[in-house]
Amino acid sequence: MNDLSPAWPIHEHRLPYEAKLDVREIGQIDLVVMHCTELPDLAMAREYGERVHYPAGTGNSGHFYIDRDGSVHCYVGPEFVAHHTRGFNPRAIGIELVNTGRYPDWYHSGHQDMSEPYTEAQIAATSALLRQLRAALPNLQLIAGHEDLDTAMVDATDDPERRVHRKRDPGPHFPWSRILAETGLTRLQPEPTA
Repeated sequence: MNDLSPAWPIHEHRLPYEAKLDVREIGQIDLVVMHCTELPDLAMAREYGERVHYPAGTGNSGHFYIDRDGSVHCYVGPEFVAHHTRGFNPRAIGIELVNTGRYPDWYHSGHQDMSEPYTEAQIAATSALLRQLRAALPNLQLIAGHEDLDTAMVDATDDPERRVHRKRDPGPHFPWSRILAETGLTRLQPEPTA
């Protein structure tokens, strides 16, 4: 795409363990996965991203975070494989939009609505970042929501007889038609398994 607008500024705030993540060839990236933090603010998202969960000394994080004011923060460079979507990490970039989602009762059966809308600044920044990534990553063609790719169900915290979705992000307020139109990406929705 030929977008002549100036590049959207990206603030570099690399995670302390970034160098411990697997390195990949840029050419193997063909997918962006959209997430929401399901946390109240960027500071808490950063704190969660810095937590170590794996023997290599790494944790779970997206590559880019977009705050409610539209500011874009890079926590992990695209050349590294970040842990954000089970089964898709080696080929994907993870983008996290700051949004409360289901916080703090993610798996409570009565708290599954994701009612916070995304800000116009976040959506404009998302579109601009995706266009920049398309220009920088030659094979990037696809986009998906975390909820499209991780369809697992888990026991509800308030009632183990009930099941809830493990992931619901980016949720019902994400403007798929606008993002697809503005970026030229194709939405990847895996075929349902029988």
